Amino acid sequence: MTVSRRAVLTGGAVAGLGTAAAAGYLAAAPAATPSVAAVPVADFQDIGTGIIPFHGERQSGITDEPPAHGSFVALTLAKGTDRAALGRMMRLLTDDAVRLTRGEPALGDTDAELARHPARLTVTFGFGPGLYRAAGLESPVADLPVFSIDRLQDRWSGGDLVMQICADDALTVTHTQRMLIKDARPFGAVRWVQRGFRRSAGVHKAGFTQRNVFGQLDGTANPKDAEMAAAVWNADHSTQLVVRRVRTDIETWDLLSVGDKENSTGRRMESGAPLTGEAEHDEPDFERTDSTGLPVMPNFSHVTRAHVTDPKLKILRRPFNYDEAPDAQGRPDSGLVFASYQADIVRQYLPIQRRLAEKDLLNEWTTPIGSAVFAVPPGCAEGGWIGERVLA
Repeated sequence: MTVSRRAVLTGGAVAGLGTAAAAGYLAAAPAATPSVAAVPVADFQDIGTGIIPFHGERQSGITDEPPAHGSFVALTLAKGTDRAALGRMMRLLTDDAVRLTRGEPALGDTDAELARHPARLTVTFGFGPGLYRAAGLESPVADLPVFSIDRLQDRWSGGDLVMQICADDALTVTHTQRMLIKDARPFGAVRWVQRGFRRSAGVHKAGFTQRNVFGQLDGTANPKDAEMAAAVWNADHSTQLVVRRVRTDIETWDLLSVGDKENSTGRRMESGAPLTGEAEHDEPDFERTDSTGLPVMPNFSHVTRAHVTDPKLKILRRPFNYDEAPDAQGRPDSGLVFASYQADIVRQYLPIQRRLAEKDLLNEWTTPIGSAVFAVPPGCAEGGWIGERVLA
């Protein structure tokens, strides 16, 4: 039986060949992928020793290059926790974070060797509305409204304090998380933990755009360079954080053609270019129409609904993928720990989210199941602690 390579690759002859024969034919076909030169392991040996300074006017872990692993740990404060107790807690947690981000063990660390490789570790603290109530203060953030697309679960929502722990090494994240939770126990209980991942260090050059579990580039429209300060930071060097857990329906997404996927997102799957452009960072042309008079950029596409023209109204997306154990039938439990930083949630994030909830075709394959907001206080100088301007 004579079978063309094109027929096999397009699936037309697979039924006739049978699974085993088809697999054997494809295995024997010449490789189309160009060879890639091996990179010496020594080139990556400094990954484990990388340090991002903890002290400064602004907290780290926000505009820094995102690392490979992240964990978001939310706490519920114990009843009776007042402003004085919050100050004690933040002094203790700040001391832990300072030491661990330098590659030093925390005080009382019984596994000191696990702290020796910080791997660009950052620890970022955020205060939820409940923390401000406990301190007798007015909160600068409020819980998001429930949108029509939301199917929120308590186990992924809310929180009085969040600790964002990020590093290029999963064991570093695990050890840091354990140390911080141990020292926070007298003040509160763990409400939820959401762990996620990005590409490993060395896979891409710095500055690459993250791909999510759908295979899409995620974060192309982030503010860049001079835009970053106005979009992310307030005058006092604080910012605000939204954390949304978004479950993805990968199995139904897999049934779509590449063209359908691109129409739903408004970008080319391979390059990330808008449907009216050639390169990832080309500006979309929402006025261009096709031969039938319809917009080339559909008004229901994700890019169209999320597009922001004013740089001051952009948000900084810093997402991590998650992939938990599949169920007994093998159906995946995957999605996105979506994290965005912006100077003002109400002014910047909410208008975008309302437009997405109203008419984003991606809603057919994504479901928000968790939602939380936090005010991220300024950084601190050596000898200081996170939150001292708020709680002292």
